[in-house]
Amino acid sequence: MGDHPPHSSPRASSTHLVLIPSYNPGRKVLETVRAARAYWTPVWVVVDGSTDGSADWLREMAAHDPGLRVIVKPQNQGKGAAVLTGIDQAAQEGFTHALTMDSDGQHPAELISDFMKASQASPAGMVLGVPVFGTEAPRLRVWGRKVSNGWANLETLGMGIGDSLYGFRVYPIAPLARVMRNQRFMRRFDFDPEAAVRLCWAGVRPINLPAPVRYFTAEEGGVSHFKYLRDNTLLTWMHTRLFLGFLLRLPLLAYRRLFSR
Repeated sequence: MGDHPPHSSPRASSTHLVLIPSYNPGRKVLETVRAARAYWTPVWVVVDGSTDGSADWLREMAAHDPGLRVIVKPQNQGKGAAVLTGIDQAAQEGFTHALTMDSDGQHPAELISDFMKASQASPAGMVLGVPVFGTEAPRLRVWGRKVSNGWANLETLGMGIGDSLYGFRVYPIAPLARVMRNQRFMRRFDFDPEAAVRLCWAGVRPINLPAPVRYFTAEEGGVSHFKYLRDNTLLTWMHTRLFLGFLLRLPLLAYRRLFSR
């Protein structure tokens, strides 16, 4: 099987697109993009300064597929920065929502349509994937998620963030861009949890849907850029900032919670 998508692509959406930030994913990115294209049109990939040749592979795919767009950033600036580049361009072209998914094949492309339907039914909300882990999932990563989730729900007065770290989710573009433009954080690994918390602060309701996640071994082509010390330090600093922000917003959040019931 080649690197080209199936001949029968889904009908193009003018409001919702799939956005895949990508940094040195290896050949897995081709499987990821093919799978995404089988379930949605359009699909955009933002190559975040990759040095593994994936920008060329993806450009070759896009040359044969009008439903695929590849945006190449010359330098690596982080996942959040790549998402911001994508949603800024998407907003200019009239799109209102973006489903983000990782380029390494861990996220379930077969659920793209279900998540998009949930977003279309509740366009003011954000649709968050809640990971269903397989037996291969690293226990330390699973435990770390529970800690981050506990902080995220404290920081939002329990608005219902099912998972703060899972990057398979649908964002309303306008409020996400506004939140990101208002501060200088959310540009790297801290993007997913901080986006969920700050959008809750902005009044965007979370809608949680279960979604399996798969961790691939190196032999299966799996690539991980997660560094335990570096990224957990980043998350600790992020939650410290968010908790201080939560204290400042506590009266408003309590008022919203009280009168939204």
